[in-house]
Amino acid sequence: MDISASPTIADGPVYTHQTVRLDNGLDLECGVHLAPLEIAYCTYGTLSPKRDNAILVCHALTGDQYLAEKNPLTGKPGWWSRMVGPGLPIDTDRYFVICSNVLGGCMGTTGPRSICAETGKAWDSEFPPITMHDIVAAQAKLIDHLGIERLFAVIGGSMGGMQALTWAADFPERVFAVMPIATSPFHSAQNIAFNEVSRQAIFADPDWHNGHYRDFGAIPARGLGVARMMAHITYLSEAALSRKFGRRVRHDAATAVPASSSPSLFGEMFEVESYLRHQGSTFVRRFDANSYLTITRAMDYFDLAAEHDGDLANPFRNSQTRFCVVSFSSDWLFPTSQSRLLVRALNRAGANVSFVEIESDRGHDAFLLDEPDFDRTIRGFINGAAEHAALLEGDC
Repeated sequence: MDISASPTIADGPVYTHQTVRLDNGLDLECGVHLAPLEIAYCTYGTLSPKRDNAILVCHALTGDQYLAEKNPLTGKPGWWSRMVGPGLPIDTDRYFVICSNVLGGCMGTTGPRSICAETGKAWDSEFPPITMHDIVAAQAKLIDHLGIERLFAVIGGSMGGMQALTWAADFPERVFAVMPIATSPFHSAQNIAFNEVSRQAIFADPDWHNGHYRDFGAIPARGLGVARMMAHITYLSEAALSRKFGRRVRHDAATAVPASSSPSLFGEMFEVESYLRHQGSTFVRRFDANSYLTITRAMDYFDLAAEHDGDLANPFRNSQTRFCVVSFSSDWLFPTSQSRLLVRALNRAGANVSFVEIESDRGHDAFLLDEPDFDRTIRGFINGAAEHAALLEGDC
């Protein structure tokens, strides 16, 4: 069944927010049958009579389904509102755009805060481990529910790009075009290490309570805030940090310093410190710690080559899907070298693939920011793929 299914206009394209409940649930890779399964999602634009103009946009680690409209928790514009809408690169006048909160999330899709049918209590830290394949399998059930046999395109950046690649590997017959952006076909040892430091920060918080913090009316805010600060550093480049903050000091920051701290050491705060603290404090208001742990672990598990006899070409052999791989020159979290590794594997698999490295000094987060070359790349790939898919403008 669908709930809260009403079209809305909120500083952006007309969209519909819905939650679907699937009583038959989902079989997870870990062996757990998760039922019922709820998926919260937003749609934009109109599905064509042939149901062939659907684009699935997959969000990153801390994203959500509020792709191109005001987020109800933060009041801020959707995380890709500059990219999705009428006349924009992902044009909602032509395409039916779908974005769902991922499995394990905390914005309406089944996750740690959901009620376990067997216990009648929230899963909390007992939520079963999930993989990128589970996340995509849940999305496939949503696409089934919408009556769409084949997606025109799947597009995603960062963890969203991992989902896009998983769609191409697991459901090649169900997606015409795939655009993995600022991502990799595996999570590197360095990225796993960053995630582990973030998780340990959460575990070390006195309000962690072994993951059952809500039973104590608490949240591990300090640990989750530090985790967000740690992650946010990896999303930026040194050039971006230097340009935005440099070594500038806030001279009005003394009130933010703990009373027990030495004034000579902590009487002033660098602007970059203030920025990171703000990022941490605002994050804990909208994200659940158990979801953060669940989803970061799913990213760590991700390794398409290891799942296919160590050969990254294997999951894409004889694929009819069209690929456009995009990287950013200053992204050190998912560097261009990993995108090139993916492109070489796709070439060996005989796939139709193009590759673009966007020159930018903004780091990993460049895919969320105003980058004209990136906008042109997305628009060009979508338009070209639509021509090859024989999507007539009048049908969209």
